[in-house]
This record gives sequence, structure tokens and C-alpha cells, in this order.
Amino acid sequence: MTVSRAGAVVIGRNEGARLIRCLAALKGRAAPIIYVDSGSDDGSVAAAEEAGAEVVLLDTDHPFTAARARNAGLAALLERPDPPDLVQFIDGDCEMRDGWMAQALDFLDAHPEVAVVCGRRRERFPEASLYNRLTDHEWDTPVGQTRSCGGDALMRVAAVEAVGRYNPDLIAGEEPELCVRLRQAGWKIWRLDAEMTWHDAALTRFGQWWKRTRRAGHAFAEGAALHGAAPERHNVAQTRRALIWGAGLPLAVLIGLFITPLALLLTLLWPLKILRLMRRGIDGPRAFFLTLGNIPEALGVLEYGLKRLTGQKSRLIEYK
Repeated sequence: MTVSRAGAVVIGRNEGARLIRCLAALKGRAAPIIYVDSGSDDGSVAAAEEAGAEVVLLDTDHPFTAARARNAGLAALLERPDPPDLVQFIDGDCEMRDGWMAQALDFLDAHPEVAVVCGRRRERFPEASLYNRLTDHEWDTPVGQTRSCGGDALMRVAAVEAVGRYNPDLIAGEEPELCVRLRQAGWKIWRLDAEMTWHDAALTRFGQWWKRTRRAGHAFAEGAALHGAAPERHNVAQTRRALIWGAGLPLAVLIGLFITPLALLLTLLWPLKILRLMRRGIDGPRAFFLTLGNIPEALGVLEYGLKRLTGQKSRLIEYK
């Protein structure tokens, strides 16, 4: 197997065996391999060093974010005497699929206007829990030119550098925010019809799903605050939907009950929304959780708004 001209930046915290699989899958496909650790205490650092990765320890004096970690890894790549032109970002709970790097490199070679290319991320154990299956559906985004990528993506280093790298203050949603700035600079983002990575969400409890969904709401609100103005309107629709269905409707029911018991009829809007999603081809459990998810999303939106009003800095919302 020939080593590509792309380096890799892996980020993680207490990923255990998942990190070992991640680094093993990168060998021969990317070089150098940089692993950025965010305060692991499970032996991840020693495992990464044993696997031959260059380890960067994220400064513990500042709150951990994935964006900070990716920036630190990219900085380590650029400090080398022969920095690569391309960087494969990948999370430590993911594993690269056979054939992905070759397809991605060929596509970027043929499309110099594209800064970021990604493929299909799949859950390794979708049968383990309903929440894993929901996450697997989440990764299945449309193929072709798109507005953003996820945490796993092959990027042009020069493009990322030109727009100022990731925003290190974001606790989530850092990839779509970076892609906004890349597109504003004239670059394109593309998703290939190709298998890219396995992912192990390890979501087995309702509380994990709730916390992860609340984090998504926080990311919607922060993204809208940064780039919600026209013409971008980044995350505006997602934020509005979360507030209407997850906060506005429950509040209307509660206030209405002080006036008339008929206010309970408003709760029928939730099953009606579920039925509408099912008519679009979404299965029942997923339609239910997409609707229920508006509540933790709204809590995340409100949490961001409160912190912004009080000048508090957002902290990482971890679900594992």
C-alpha cells in the first residue's frame, strides 16, 4: 500500500480500543499521523505512541473543544519541514474504510475548486441500540455538492489556513461553521458516493441521546449567531424549528391550561408532525425521535442564549 500525500489529524479523549483501530486503519494511507489528546486517562496517549503516531497533548488550561484539537493537530503538521498539501481529519472513534483515500485524492485532483471532500460515515454497531440506528441515519446526507461536512473529511491545507482554521471557541458545529467561511471564500464542499469511515457512537442510553441532541441545539444557536444573516442564514431554520416545537409549543400548552383545558388539544400537533414525517418516508421510531428531539434542541438553544447574555463561556457537552 502506497502512503498518500495527505497527512492525518486524529482527535480523541478516552477512546480506548476505538483509537487503536482508528490509527491502525490510517497506516499506509496517510502520513504523518498526528494524534491530539484532550486529557485522556485511559492509556490513549501511550497506545497512540506505540502505534507510531505523533502525539500532541492539548493544553488543559483552556476548555477542550474538537475545534481546538483539530487546530493543534494541523499546526503540528505545518511545523514539519515537508508539510502535506492535504489533511484527513478523523475522530478517534472512527475507522477509515478501504478505498476511501484513493477515491478522495482522485476527486480533489480532478476538481481544484473543491476544498473539502467527505463520504459516507456509518455506525459500526447500528443494531446495538435504537440511538445508534438514529445516528447512522443522521450521517446519510445527500451526495454531491453540499454546504458542509462532518468531523471526518479530507481538506486542502491551504484553504483551511486561508480562512483561519476552525473556530476554537465552538463546542460543537465547528465543521459546518468552517465550511461557511470556505464557501464564502469561493471554495466548494463535496460529498462522494463512497464509504469513508466506520463510527462507534456507543449510544446505549436515552440520557446520552438527550445530551447529544441538546448539544446540537447549542450548535444551531451559536452557528446562527455567527452566520445567520442573509444571504447565508446558517442554522436559522434549525434554530427556529427547535424553539417553535421544543419550547414554544410546550409553553403555549402550559399557559393555555390556565385558561381552558382545551389547550391540551395543542399537544396533538406533535403526533401530527410525526405522521407528516412518516408520510415523507421516515420510519416511525425515527419520526418520533426527530419530533421529541426538538425539546433538548430547544434547551440547547436557550442555554446558548443565556450564556451569551450573561457573558459566560460555553463548556463542552459530553455524552460518552
